[in-house]
Amino acid sequence: MDKPKIFITRRLPEEVIDPYKSKFDIEMWPEEQEPVTRDVLLQKSSTCEGLLTMLGDKVDEELIQQSKNLSIVANMAVGYDNVDVPLAEKHKIAVTNTPDVLTETTADLAFSLLMATARRLLEANQFIKENNWNHWAPLMLVGSDIHHKTIGIVGMGRIGEAVARRAKGFNMNVLYHNRSRKPEAEEEIGAEFVSFDTLLEQADYVVCLTPLTDETKYLFNKEAFRKMKDTAFFINVSRGATMDETALQEAIVDKEIAGAGLDVFENEPIDAAHPLLGLPEVICSPHIGSATKETRYKMMCMSLDNLVHHFEGKPLISPVT
Repeated sequence: MDKPKIFITRRLPEEVIDPYKSKFDIEMWPEEQEPVTRDVLLQKSSTCEGLLTMLGDKVDEELIQQSKNLSIVANMAVGYDNVDVPLAEKHKIAVTNTPDVLTETTADLAFSLLMATARRLLEANQFIKENNWNHWAPLMLVGSDIHHKTIGIVGMGRIGEAVARRAKGFNMNVLYHNRSRKPEAEEEIGAEFVSFDTLLEQADYVVCLTPLTDETKYLFNKEAFRKMKDTAFFINVSRGATMDETALQEAIVDKEIAGAGLDVFENEPIDAAHPLLGLPEVICSPHIGSATKETRYKMMCMSLDNLVHHFEGKPLISPVT
């Protein structure tokens, strides 16, 4: 019996792939850093039965309509806004993602961005590298306290709860806004459910962890930033399109908020000419929320295991729907 044909859109380590070669006829895009080209993705998906995709790979109407043998897309990410899920369902194509395994790692990164932004760590690092540390001054590179401040988490899923636990270690007051209340987070962490406007008005650190949907696109716009304290910081480790980047830039330039820590952008990757990079109050990272070796390997294996379960007729480990 022929093995199912699988196409993987980035080169993954052989030590990860080897155990699955007995299950699948595997073909991989040969580059690790460079994304698969659109024409190759379309060509490969038209002949394969399973795809293992990255968050930048568009599984849209064009791809789905011409992929007659495709029966599963295993997306190596928690988010899946790169996949047209309703159309995939219509064509009986399963879609999976990789939740849970990256929760703690992404929460680490979110809190790291919060701390680095508040304490101006990159500015301080550059200050020394540019040989500017010639004296000590009372207000040299002063930042903002984190302990005993108020954090406002928008999107209280698994990652949001993990960030809240870290905040409690700093004796922070935790506010959250979510589509539905989380009694377990309120009881275990002491988080307080509030309206979106109340969170913006009261939080010293506003952390965006909400999925990207039609309702959350540009949730953080000019009006939202104006409601924040002028001493508050905005942290985004969700999806770039949850924020209006122009409005964020203006809010920082106009001193409506104090700064931002960003791991995501609407159109990725960005380059050095991006307007937000020119602001010293902004710290950026290249969408590395889950980027530890341990977690990325777990994400790879979960994606591959979802493919195994699918073709062996077993329940999927992490179906999107």
